[in-house]
Amino acid sequence: MTITQAFILGIIQGITEFLPISSSAHLVIVPYLLGWNLPADQVFPFDVLVQVGTLVAVILYFWTELWHILTTWVKDVLARTPFAHPESRLGWLLLLSTLPAGIGGIWLKDVVESTFLRPDLTALFLFGTALLLVLAERYGRRNRTLAELNWKDALWIGFAQILALFPGISRSGATIAGGMTRHLERPAAGRYAFLMAVPIMLAAGGMSLWDLRHVNNLSAFLPIMAVGFFTAAIVGYLSIHWLLRFISRHTLLIFALYCLLAGGITLGIYFL
Repeated sequence: MTITQAFILGIIQGITEFLPISSSAHLVIVPYLLGWNLPADQVFPFDVLVQVGTLVAVILYFWTELWHILTTWVKDVLARTPFAHPESRLGWLLLLSTLPAGIGGIWLKDVVESTFLRPDLTALFLFGTALLLVLAERYGRRNRTLAELNWKDALWIGFAQILALFPGISRSGATIAGGMTRHLERPAAGRYAFLMAVPIMLAAGGMSLWDLRHVNNLSAFLPIMAVGFFTAAIVGYLSIHWLLRFISRHTLLIFALYCLLAGGITLGIYFL
């Protein structure tokens, strides 16, 4: 992998991590369409680490809110009143939402890694993202706020995030759709999806750092990963701001259409 390739993939990751069109799909499909023969032992660690770059974007964008949730949660736990404030309650719900994907990520790690080398499967999973977005718009009543979220909602959204372990199923798309099918308003579903990205991305990043020990010629690969990391962080920050404004006024169906087109084009090229 070259620095130019890392830069391009960092831009793609930053844009697509938060837009519900699957960043992992684009990290698989774009190199395939451009004819890049990337080393197999570099692909998965790089993809996860640029996702950590977008994690930095989430933390910076929601820093005040995340800090308030964390400090209130700690205070209430120490005071033995763990649900005393809405912020600490939200913290517990975010942790609960993280559990399904965390457990699923450990069990499915080898299966998931193998799909990162399959553009045909990735394209099919893009159709799955489109379906999730259509179902969210069709069946979501969009009449609940984040303050009304309960543990059943948190688990439902958490199980939706398991689907996003596979490239082609958008993490933001699956979790926003999960929230909307529990009748959250679009902006509330989007905000919750971004906040719950923090713990799962931290876990994925930690696992990826551990996997780096298997990468050949690691010292030469680190500067390349750094380029992708910082590019994804900067572009990701801008993408969050744009998407939160967009979904407050517009439907998600435009993203469903994009996923159908991207998946269809990729499949057509793959089989031809």
